[in-house]
Amino acid sequence: MNNKANLRRKMPIGIQTFDEMASGMWVYVDKTALVYELANDAKHNFLSRPRRFGKSLLVSTLAAYFRGDRKLFQGLAMEKLETEWIEYPVFVFDFVNGTYTNDISQVDAFLNERLSKLEDIWGKVEVETTHGARFAGLIKRAAEKTGKNVVILIDEYDRALTQTMDKPELNQQVKDMLKGFFSVLKGADRYIRFALLTGVTKFSKVSIFSDLNQLSDISLQEKYAAICGITQQELEADFVPEIEALSNKTGRSYEATLEKMKEEYNGYHFHKNAASVYNPFSTVNVLAKSEFGDYWYETGTPTFLVKELVQNKFNVLNFEKGIMVPVADVSDYRRESGDAIPLLFQTGYLTIQDYHEAFDSYLLGYPNGEVRRGFSRSLFQTYSQPIVGSSDYGFARFGYDLYQGDLESFFDRLTSFFAALPYDLHSDTANEKEYQYVFYVLMTLLGEFTFAEVRGNIGRADAIIKTAEHIYIFEFKVTAGGTVDEALAQIEEKGYAKPFETNPDEKREIVKVGVVFDTAARNIKEWKQA
Repeated sequence: MNNKANLRRKMPIGIQTFDEMASGMWVYVDKTALVYELANDAKHNFLSRPRRFGKSLLVSTLAAYFRGDRKLFQGLAMEKLETEWIEYPVFVFDFVNGTYTNDISQVDAFLNERLSKLEDIWGKVEVETTHGARFAGLIKRAAEKTGKNVVILIDEYDRALTQTMDKPELNQQVKDMLKGFFSVLKGADRYIRFALLTGVTKFSKVSIFSDLNQLSDISLQEKYAAICGITQQELEADFVPEIEALSNKTGRSYEATLEKMKEEYNGYHFHKNAASVYNPFSTVNVLAKSEFGDYWYETGTPTFLVKELVQNKFNVLNFEKGIMVPVADVSDYRRESGDAIPLLFQTGYLTIQDYHEAFDSYLLGYPNGEVRRGFSRSLFQTYSQPIVGSSDYGFARFGYDLYQGDLESFFDRLTSFFAALPYDLHSDTANEKEYQYVFYVLMTLLGEFTFAEVRGNIGRADAIIKTAEHIYIFEFKVTAGGTVDEALAQIEEKGYAKPFETNPDEKREIVKVGVVFDTAARNIKEWKQA
């Protein structure tokens, strides 16, 4: 936990327990002042954060604090804040590593195993046969035997729910079982000192939360916005040697390295007024390996969400412009509503970019480059899954054509791609936005050089792609909406190229391209380069 530069520093990849963090020479960002405030604030709490965002470490830190394990907090803010160090009975239920996708017996076995371990300590009463009755009895006995109320920490409470979203019958069984277990907390209130549930989302209409109406949802409270994640100040204060090593290895200046890290991994906002935070998993990985990569996104993809967006013909171009969502809607996910946006926010694929007081709404968008690329890659794979059998459809081949300035090859490949797309991925009322959407998803995989609907002097270009030697400006039309010549004329009239043409430092070739999609043929009809 010591951050002194003269000691061997170890980056805590995969370390999720505070005890292990404190016992080794792991680099640690001190969040214990916030932990102390949380522990002495509301009695019953709920925290939503994306996966691999530090929830388990937070739970473990709270467990160590409530066990009164003072030695683990030496040199940290908590050491000076806490003076009594009272030991409480602590119950921890961590759903983190379980798999619950086969049948309800997996959830049953998990709860039974955890309850049995607690009964070995606090005793078992034979008449307590259900999970809920056993849980309630344990809380009461522990409080009465110690004279101290119980601390209850439940990590990733919703893992079994999210794992079974594509199995409605099993999902309902999980809801019913968890309801019987968690609803105990309200009736046992007088025996509880502190309770925290963490998860990715707060499922609305899952009676878990209708029963637990005493829970304080701290997920979007300003004072706890940085309780998980790494702030810019913390990054620059605690990781100087690692940033220097990354800078040296990648050939960037220290300042350019910081800017690159900010673009790739920062950008998460959990309150309209709070500073943004970095994804801790990606940040620790890039600094440990001295190499940029999509570390967080590679650990899992939002398969269910991507399929739902594609099936509902949702235009993810809106993610670039921002999606307005009422503040009241971002905290709860209602699957029956068909709106996946709240869950995309809670799972970390979208974040708060702005707040509009007049409408009491958030503007949501991608947090950073890692998520933007990764999400587009998932969309591309979903679109092209039925047709990808040849490397000719790989996004790298499209990018290579553009880097080479070979538009003939690029459009030949793109036409083949559209022709091979399954019929049901097209809508019956296709318009230029739908084709622009598929084109944009594909081109986003080239990296940070693709921009959709970029504003010019008096309008917006449909897409701009920048490579080392070219700047491509695309304008799209459909057969009923114009010709390639009209598309090229619009590029000129609206001044889409002006920002580049008037920049004396811009040496790349500017390529203006008009494209017409045939809605009947569901493909590119023609294209033309100015």
